[in-house]
Amino acid sequence: MINKKVDSVQEALQGVQDNMTFMFGGFGLSGIAENSIAELVKKNIKGLTCISNNAGVDDFGLGLLLHKKQVKKMISSYVGENAEFERQMLSGELDVELIPQGTLAERCRAAQAGFPAIYTPAGYGTEVAEGKETREFDGKMYVLEHAFKADFAFVKAWKGDAAGNLIFKGTARNFNPNMCGAAKITVAEVEELVPVGTLDPNQIHIPGIFVQRIFQGAKYEKRIEQRTVRQRG
Repeated sequence: MINKKVDSVQEALQGVQDNMTFMFGGFGLSGIAENSIAELVKKNIKGLTCISNNAGVDDFGLGLLLHKKQVKKMISSYVGENAEFERQMLSGELDVELIPQGTLAERCRAAQAGFPAIYTPAGYGTEVAEGKETREFDGKMYVLEHAFKADFAFVKAWKGDAAGNLIFKGTARNFNPNMCGAAKITVAEVEELVPVGTLDPNQIHIPGIFVQRIFQGAKYEKRIEQRTVRQRG
């Protein structure tokens, strides 16, 4: 059995450089690779293209990279919770490509499966389809979307083993599974790293073949992205 365990986040991120393209799993602040993001902030690498459903919030998640001007381009679906993202986008400091959420997921999954592109009906007849190939199937029009090409994918799971097998918990099972194996190197951080053979094979969401490096993360904050409460009557 190949041992993919590394002893630290620093070892897991060996090879990251300026101007690379990174994938980040997570939805809002759920299931984000907190330790990997924090280490990227420390490394202060620049010119990054980040593929993620959203850009975190101003002081957490990918918002930390944005705050330090480390991100050159964001490829995302939803960016409504980050004021710094909005400021950089409107000022022209940040290149932004907004993608329908399902298309984002499928372009990740296409890369994971080794497919060069997909056809999707989402966006046909809108700005999303401008300059792209379109084709009719069974009387319905589709847009050709290319699979993503990324250098690293950073994902976060609940449990994993030294072979790279992963189990996600709750809402963290969002974009994380689709991004595993969708980049040249997939780095998985887990809340609990267990010996090979401990996990029930029937419960594994992602097999280790899609993961190159795995480590146990430090304490996770697990913030609530937007807290809504009501006054006591």
